Amino acid sequence: MTIPGPAQTVETAGVWRTLDASANRAAEAIRVLEDALRFMLGDAHLARLAKAIRHDLAVVLAAAEFAERIRLRDVAGDVGAGVAATRTPARATLADLLAANAARGTQALRSLEEFSRLVVPAATPVFEQLRYRLYTLERAAVTVVVSAERLADVRLCVLLAVGSSGKGFASQLNQLLAAGVGMIQLWDKAASVPLLCERTRAAVAAARRQAEASESPRCLVIVNDRADVAVAAGADGVHLGADDLPVPLARRVCGPRLLIGRTAHCLNEVQQAVLDGADYLGIGPCFPSATKGFASFAPAESWLSSSKISWPAF
Repeated sequence: MTIPGPAQTVETAGVWRTLDASANRAAEAIRVLEDALRFMLGDAHLARLAKAIRHDLAVVLAAAEFAERIRLRDVAGDVGAGVAATRTPARATLADLLAANAARGTQALRSLEEFSRLVVPAATPVFEQLRYRLYTLERAAVTVVVSAERLADVRLCVLLAVGSSGKGFASQLNQLLAAGVGMIQLWDKAASVPLLCERTRAAVAAARRQAEASESPRCLVIVNDRADVAVAAGADGVHLGADDLPVPLARRVCGPRLLIGRTAHCLNEVQQAVLDGADYLGIGPCFPSATKGFASFAPAESWLSSSKISWPAF
């Protein structure tokens, strides 16, 4: 990368030392994130994204225009070097570790962005882009940890049509709950919104009764396509396809509590769903469908295993 030479009017030792400290903090934090994603989550996709951010940062800092920061480094004279935090927040979980280092990295990049304006303004937009990339990576990394914990007891997701008679729907629902199904997705393209709301409320209530009676984890109730119905009827989440509301917009409707699933037909869609903030993936197609046509049917495990995505997937 070639960056125009530094402006000589504001080139002070303090600015360069600030850039040096911020550069070191950013690189260290991103390395911790990369190691956690690689060795603890085993997520090749997210680890590659972290590595790319770290590499792009190193390229900028290796430019000749930034050589001043190392020459003016003064660890012994740093008045903040011996100042310890009065209280270091506990990091009891992987999510804590990821969030803490993502915050450290984004704050350091913001400092690089602001102080570089004084001496190497051409680098400022690069630091800004790296900061936004790290924000996206943070959301994806924390989401996978939290979602995996929430869905840890779910081994099977069953699609249940809501368009059958009331008795038929209740009978099928109760059989699934009695069998210990971990997640039910209410699905029916032809169902009216009032009917979908009614059946969703009934399913949530039945799942709660079953959990209380059996003292077991409650079955999660997911609404297909309709984020508004999921929120209004008190469901646990919504599942979206390629032609439905995009995940980021659905998150605005659903808020942080509701799960958002996303159908993925190929590796690119898997990776995009991850970055968009989906909580879990609906993989496929693996078999012919009576409602949709697909050109091919690749076994989902083939590309999920090769991508080493650590997201919950059904």
